[in-house]
Amino acid sequence: MVPKSATIQDVAQAANVSTATVSRALSNPGLLSDATRSVVLEAVKSTGYRVNQAARNLRMQRAGAVLILVPNLGKPFYSEILQGISDGFARSDYAVLIADTESRPLPEGELAGNFTGGRIDGVISLDGGLTPTSLDECRAQGVDGRIVFACEWVEGYAFPSVQSDNAEGARLAIRHLHDLGHRKIAHVTGPKGNVLTGVRRRGMTEERARLGLPAREDWIIRGDFSLESGRDAAIKILAMRDRPTAVFCAADMVAFGLIAGLQAGGVRVPQDISVVGFDDIDMSEYYVPALTTIRQDRVRLGRTAAARLLERLSGPASAAPVEELLPVELAVRASTAPPP
Repeated sequence: MVPKSATIQDVAQAANVSTATVSRALSNPGLLSDATRSVVLEAVKSTGYRVNQAARNLRMQRAGAVLILVPNLGKPFYSEILQGISDGFARSDYAVLIADTESRPLPEGELAGNFTGGRIDGVISLDGGLTPTSLDECRAQGVDGRIVFACEWVEGYAFPSVQSDNAEGARLAIRHLHDLGHRKIAHVTGPKGNVLTGVRRRGMTEERARLGLPAREDWIIRGDFSLESGRDAAIKILAMRDRPTAVFCAADMVAFGLIAGLQAGGVRVPQDISVVGFDDIDMSEYYVPALTTIRQDRVRLGRTAAARLLERLSGPASAAPVEELLPVELAVRASTAPPP
């Protein structure tokens, strides 16, 4: 015989309180005194009561799920951000759904439709390439306060966002190379149109100007955050008659490709050319040479984004948009040295 599941009435009887008090203890415990809450939770434990989450979501007119939009799940950069997001939702009753927007770009109307169709309650987007049409539809539906951007964002839209201090990271990289004695510093950028590309290049340009370093357009090389773009940048540098003595790359993957390409061409790192990356992904410490880079606390970034979305899901929908900058730091390793 299958044992009967405990009901909310069983819990109320065991705790000698009303079913409404049990419901408040489970859904909004802050409304109760510590003593009452403790009695109810002990009764829940003793009776073995389990909340029917589907029924509760239906009653509260919510989906009980949040959607995480990731530009490319195959990139190691995103793993720690996703870990932080998972940690952030671990004690909540929201299911976390993940979508790869590179392998399957969102059709126009789908993002807003996920809200209005009752499939999700909120979104954390790591993708700064969402279209204006999609975001305008979300704003028109009044759900823009339940979308938080993490890592990347969309210019011109005041959605809540959590970002690493990318401009300061670029300044730290240039300052480090300058302090080593480098004056001829090149930069391999990220992809055209990407917000991180622009902010990191701006920080690099500002620090270069502050330090009085020469600015040469042929030392600004277009990349796309990939190994291949780093290798292609190496080919361009190897062909230069007047080569830079150091290169600041907009991402670690670019730096890995650059170092491999330079060394294949007979140029040693760091003896001939120093290289700095950005992100501090796991491989950076174990690459040969170990990569000097800008460290983002990506787990913290993910946790913070989760916390901000949870606040908005539980608070007033009109909460003001917030742009939150997290600090970065320089991790000095073996890929940088004084110029030859």
